[in-house]
Amino acid sequence: MKFVDEATIKVEAGKGGDGIVSFRREKYIELGGPDGGDGGDGGSVYLVGDTNINTLVDFRYARRFKAENGEPGRGRRMTGKSGEDLYIKVPLGTMVFDEETGEQIGDVTRHEQVLCVAKGGFHGIGNVRFKSSTNRAPRQCKPGTPGEARTLKLEMKVLADVGLLGLPNAGKSTLISAISGARPKVANYPFTTLYPNLGVVSVDVHRSFVVADIPGIIEGAAEGAGLGIQFLKHVSRTRLLLHLVDIAPMNEDEDPVDAIRVIEKEMQEFSPELAEYERWLVINKIDLLVEEERDVICDDFVKRLGWKGRVFKISAISKIGTKELCYQIMDYVEQKKEDALADEVNEKNGQEES
Repeated sequence: MKFVDEATIKVEAGKGGDGIVSFRREKYIELGGPDGGDGGDGGSVYLVGDTNINTLVDFRYARRFKAENGEPGRGRRMTGKSGEDLYIKVPLGTMVFDEETGEQIGDVTRHEQVLCVAKGGFHGIGNVRFKSSTNRAPRQCKPGTPGEARTLKLEMKVLADVGLLGLPNAGKSTLISAISGARPKVANYPFTTLYPNLGVVSVDVHRSFVVADIPGIIEGAAEGAGLGIQFLKHVSRTRLLLHLVDIAPMNEDEDPVDAIRVIEKEMQEFSPELAEYERWLVINKIDLLVEEERDVICDDFVKRLGWKGRVFKISAISKIGTKELCYQIMDYVEQKKEDALADEVNEKNGQEES
């Protein structure tokens, strides 16, 4: 499922450097004449597409961006140094709007695509430019013009990298609250999540992934029972599935193994291909177990389940084990993106050779 990620930033291009009034003054040289140089152009602000960035989360901390001003001109007809352009990396699929006018400035859709969002000021003119046959000693110059300043609204439709599987009340909403800024409804009864919730998990600078907490499913979801059919459509578009299970259900008659089997059955009936997705087992609510017995209970559960994949033991509400889980997910998502990019390059090279 696609979600919308938004951020508002302010960008300001550099001011053009002023031209100056200067006259050549050297020993033994009479009437040296004007030699005031032009200023340098102000730096512009550009957005650059980068496949290594997944979300706009970093713009919630850095909101103001300013390019460098151009330097003023100097004597001896020396031009001032132009200001450095500023390049801001954004994820692919970012749409850029002027906040004040609502005008769409452009889309960033390709890796290393460059989009100018604020043009630097034009350089000022020194007095040497005003010299003429009738004005041998001009004392006039022009200042540099201001750079463009804009408030931009960045908007992108993002695809969740990680989908959360689990029966109602498995702790999916609590987990997404613990690892991201999302605040879905959390309660100790089933079906608190009626609509998909999106969370952006920031692991490090320019390292983040998107997790979707989607309505839980019940037996019969593949045939349309409950909220499950929408759920199954959503998770089929993610890179990785986390299968959450409550290791300490409120009803002692409930077996966590059965909770896993119900969803596996629905996934297989809905789409055999979906059932083959990379899926990690996340044993949740271990804080409800006696600490000395946690490993024994969890290991016995995994053995009875016959699980062959990766296993994580966490408590979403106490944040036990959640940090390690996030880093493992980030590494996996980045590796998948690198593999996809490599496949794209190889396919392109193969087409060129043929």
